[in-house]
Amino acid sequence: MTFELKKLPYDPTTLNPVVSPKTFEFHHGKHLQAYVNNLNNLKTGTKFENMDLISIIKESEGPIFNNAAQIFNHEFYFDQFAPSPKSKPEGALAAAIDAAFGSFDNFKKEFSAAAVSVFGSGWAWLVVNAAGTLEITKESNAGTPLTKNQKPLLTFDVWEHAYYIDFQNRRPDHVAALWDVIDWKVIESRF
Repeated sequence: MTFELKKLPYDPTTLNPVVSPKTFEFHHGKHLQAYVNNLNNLKTGTKFENMDLISIIKESEGPIFNNAAQIFNHEFYFDQFAPSPKSKPEGALAAAIDAAFGSFDNFKKEFSAAAVSVFGSGWAWLVVNAAGTLEITKESNAGTPLTKNQKPLLTFDVWEHAYYIDFQNRRPDHVAALWDVIDWKVIESRF
């Protein structure tokens, strides 16, 4: 099985200024493409050669894991954006957020704080944990909830390549801006 760079589900010019076309050019077109190329090269001749991405993530380690997990994390991240998103969750997800965090506004505050406080490079995630409740988690580098029996719903990429062109070293500004392009219809479908 050969992996390919997944197309974005929207025109990358439509998320500007939250995510500029130049950031998409580097983040999607170069960084994610590099992970795809690396994984295709690394898995050749190994037991992972014909596995799907999730199986590779769950069964590998080292460079193969890092590249496979980064493909999943990035595709998951890019798929949750829209130029005119549904701005708040409804129904069962809204109720679960209220139950876990008190309110949607408090959830956003806690999630943003988690994303800003990731040391170095990594990810903030909203997941359904093994107990079936919502939880905010943080992962370093290529870490992903898939290896921890958690179902991912939402993620913010806080590697510098995700925001440096648009926000330089202002990670909190990047995190605050991302809320404007998160499509809660997508997040609800993952729930």
